Amino acid sequence: MNAELTFLQFLQSLHSPMLDGSMGFITRLGDSGILWVTLTALLLVFRKTRRVGCVLAAALLVDAVLCNLILKPLVARIRPCDILADVQLLISRPDDFSFPSGHTAASFASVTALWLAGKKRLAGTTLVLGVFIAFSRLYLCVHFPTDILGGVLVGLACGWLGKWLWESFAQKQDSLT
Repeated sequence: MNAELTFLQFLQSLHSPMLDGSMGFITRLGDSGILWVTLTALLLVFRKTRRVGCVLAAALLVDAVLCNLILKPLVARIRPCDILADVQLLISRPDDFSFPSGHTAASFASVTALWLAGKKRLAGTTLVLGVFIAFSRLYLCVHFPTDILGGVLVGLACGWLGKWLWESFAQKQDSLT
């Protein structure tokens, strides 16, 4: 954990008004999964993208349960901003546990679901945004690097599970008709 805290302290030395504002904005895109939920809703509206929207919705639902209801309370890891005394938070102090990063998990669940559902170009764009969201959580000192790594792995698994769940559901529906 010392290497993680050293890295986070290094990031604290990079703060500037421009970066602070940018990282605050980027991290807010991931608050409550609002960006990913909005994208899901848009995909569900149009018949042509409805299947992709269903895969994404399933991935985000699995992510919400696994990350926020199971892993965070189970691991119960405190946040780095609660350990480092000299950190000035630029966002509201998160009131849940640190591991895994929910912002990162939702981002990578979305990227994976989009990729597996065949929307590779959109997945590439969302990957860039997901990486920025994950980095913003480090910059703002609300997650350890291993929280981010855990979020990436949980997100990948949730994206895959979302696709599998939707295909299983769709296959059962097809067999009933």
